Amino acid sequence: MTPVATGSPPDAMHEENQDARGTSGNSSTVPNAHSVITSRFEQFEKRQSELWWLTRVVLFLLALAYAWTSRDSVRSLAHGFEKLPVFLVLLVILFAIYTWKKTQELSEMRGLMRGLERHDEAGPSDKQLGQLFEIISRSQQGYRDLIDSFDDVLLALTLDGQIRAVNRSFSDLVGLPFQQIIGRPITDFLQEGSGEESDILRRAMPRFMERRQWSGVVQVRLKGQGTLFFFDCAAHAMMRDGEIHGITVLGRDVSALRKNEARFTELFESLQEGIYIATPDGTILDVNPALVRMLGYHSKEELLKRRVPEIFADQAERKILKEQIERQPMIQGREITLICKDGTSIVCLNTAAAVRDNAGRVVRYQGSLMDITQRREMERRLHQQQEFARRLVDNFPDLILVLDTESHYTFVSPRCKEVLGYDVEDTQHMEFGGRTHPEDLPALLSLYNDIIAGRQTFASLETRVRHKLGEWRRIRFNFSPLADEKGSIEGVVLSGRDVTDLKRLEEQLIQSEKLAAMGQMLAGVAHELNNPLTAILGVTELLRERIGADDATRRQLELTHRQARRAARIVQNLLEFSRPASPQKKSLDLNNLLERTLQLHEHSLRRNNIQVDFHPHADLPGVIGDANQLIQVFLNLVTNAEQAIREVRDSGRIQIRAVRNGNQLSITVQDDGVGIRPDALPRIFDPFYTTKRPGGGTGLGLSICMSIIREHGGNIEADILPAGGSAFTIYLPVASARHPEMLPASLEARITSSEAVPPTADLLRGRAVLVLDDEESLRTLLQEGLSAQGLRVDCAATTDEALAHLARSSYDVFLCDLHLSSAGIMVDGREAASRILDAAAAQKPALIYMTGDLVESAHATAAFGEPRCLQKPFRVSDVLALLRDAIADAPAETHHIR
Repeated sequence: MTPVATGSPPDAMHEENQDARGTSGNSSTVPNAHSVITSRFEQFEKRQSELWWLTRVVLFLLALAYAWTSRDSVRSLAHGFEKLPVFLVLLVILFAIYTWKKTQELSEMRGLMRGLERHDEAGPSDKQLGQLFEIISRSQQGYRDLIDSFDDVLLALTLDGQIRAVNRSFSDLVGLPFQQIIGRPITDFLQEGSGEESDILRRAMPRFMERRQWSGVVQVRLKGQGTLFFFDCAAHAMMRDGEIHGITVLGRDVSALRKNEARFTELFESLQEGIYIATPDGTILDVNPALVRMLGYHSKEELLKRRVPEIFADQAERKILKEQIERQPMIQGREITLICKDGTSIVCLNTAAAVRDNAGRVVRYQGSLMDITQRREMERRLHQQQEFARRLVDNFPDLILVLDTESHYTFVSPRCKEVLGYDVEDTQHMEFGGRTHPEDLPALLSLYNDIIAGRQTFASLETRVRHKLGEWRRIRFNFSPLADEKGSIEGVVLSGRDVTDLKRLEEQLIQSEKLAAMGQMLAGVAHELNNPLTAILGVTELLRERIGADDATRRQLELTHRQARRAARIVQNLLEFSRPASPQKKSLDLNNLLERTLQLHEHSLRRNNIQVDFHPHADLPGVIGDANQLIQVFLNLVTNAEQAIREVRDSGRIQIRAVRNGNQLSITVQDDGVGIRPDALPRIFDPFYTTKRPGGGTGLGLSICMSIIREHGGNIEADILPAGGSAFTIYLPVASARHPEMLPASLEARITSSEAVPPTADLLRGRAVLVLDDEESLRTLLQEGLSAQGLRVDCAATTDEALAHLARSSYDVFLCDLHLSSAGIMVDGREAASRILDAAAAQKPALIYMTGDLVESAHATAAFGEPRCLQKPFRVSDVLALLRDAIADAPAETHHIR
């Protein structure tokens, strides 16, 4: 071995050279000089041969030992260091070649020595001796250069620790020349530690003497230097004559490697990600504390007892992972599910790589694990929230728009299709405000700029937006700013609600309130007109019955009476329309309903030159329904027909036909107006759908009519006539076998019926009647008209006057107005009648109310035990007929004036 060759002290070698030269110089005086040189040379050759073989064997063993012991540490380094053991073996081979060459030089020197032996008589020449010494010097210098070329530290020690030889690496390490190193104890260059080093050396020496070799890592701190060194050393015994007389030490400085290993260990232990090293068969070689904590184990040893298949939740997933690692250099970011100690599972992000040997076989897997269970849970919750927000926006009844600071749409909710008719894709290239009404656009842009500038944080604005079909829709937008995480405004959020139908409802409500107010006004006017109309009818009736009037006077009275009856009929229709009675279904006569409807609309039809063709059928059966609701339906159809005619011409014709079709009655209202568009026919009965011009209608009339007719068990159909115009047909079920009841008879019918009943003078003559009414004309009419029929009549304007009359006399019949006024204060006629009847005690008169409001017939109220009611305007003959009925029900008694 090289250290052994250098172990021969240079001084000893120098002495041998001097002895050889001295012997040559005295060859003539010493006869046995050749034999001495030969003997010395044979000893030298033998020693040299032994040293050569020992050097080769030791170096080869050191190379193999180093390659074997440092295989794992070198493999864990970068990929380039894996070939370091191979380089070391090559270096040993080169060293063997070098020693072979030196052996050839020794053989040459041996030949020279043998030549000298053959020429015993003649001693070697100075030239031969010079060549011999030159070869020896060159060989020694070659050994020295070879040893000095090692980067590793090489030194030879005696058993007591003195340095016999070192190479240049050791000299450079301690910073001293060879002359100051050789012969000194090794302890002169090392700092003393805790004292444990000597004890360890003492215990290890017997084993070394037995095995004659040792390898391991030595920690060294040199004197005068604060740096701590680590050397990977291999020590071998130097043998002489079968005994150990020295130690050769080859040490490689691994301080940087140990520092890197320390950093790696620190990093390995401190990483928050789990690090693992495992074999292909599933054995866990090493893990860091983070992985131990991640899987819920108490210690690393506890986890190392487990196998990889035991902590994998899905073995099929593990198989796929192994296949991918073997095919790819590294796998990054693959999710795997692992089982913790307590049985719960976690989701980890795995980054793994395979480590292979020189043959390319996988020897272990190593990688890192990141627990992303919480992240996945957060992502799941975030997805749920996003899905909830998406569904909330999708199902939100309002239109949601999001704009950036450049007025570009960044989000449009799907409700845009229902509200404005546009698909979401259609809005990608739309300009903000491009579909807004020109009158509303400045306010819209101004409000948007205020929100972007931060001048307003919330605002509302109602604008008109054009629908895709062309109509204008009213949208009430709420504006609010959209801020980023720093609070800076990056856009505007708009929520828009379509209030078009709501506005129509408001307009309808306003119109209904107007109609209600007008109805109240008309009812009040009609009520006030009833009193003078009653007086006019009564007076004209009395004047017509007087004898002695000429024909001209009679004609004038008849004309006045007829016009008064017409005015009374109009007032009655207004009352019935403005103050309909409570909904009450009963058997009705359709002819009568249609006649009353046309009477209500007679003036408008006549003014617009529209003729109505209606011929009642006498044998038409009745229907079950509410009279006021059915009149409302018929009136709406007639009004629509009138408006349809006025759109295309100045005059027209409406035909009304009522016929029976099996168990149904069909009422058709047909006009020759503008007609219905074919595309509008399916939607003609939808709420708020109208074919009229803006402001011409609310679109509720026909839908209300359909609702009323369906409530009556019928249906309405609309048709387009080939010649132009439209026809609406109402189908109502026929009533049962009951006879239809007429509506409260019109004034003309009542007059006619009353004139047909001849007066019964004997029944009324001598009867006493008390009249309580605040209208003087009515009191005068009843006073004169009833007195002319032989009745005794007392009239009173107030309750106190009536009580005064009752105190003086008794009465058979008491006529009381339901609405009295005394000194500007309204008095309920029922209260006044109650006081008077209480004052009459046992001699209570028959009570008859007088009123201008709509009431049921007098017979109907009497059938239910209620007082009879006389509706204004009336004639004297109507009063006489009602008095006869009242007195007939209560036999008359003769009363005398007190």
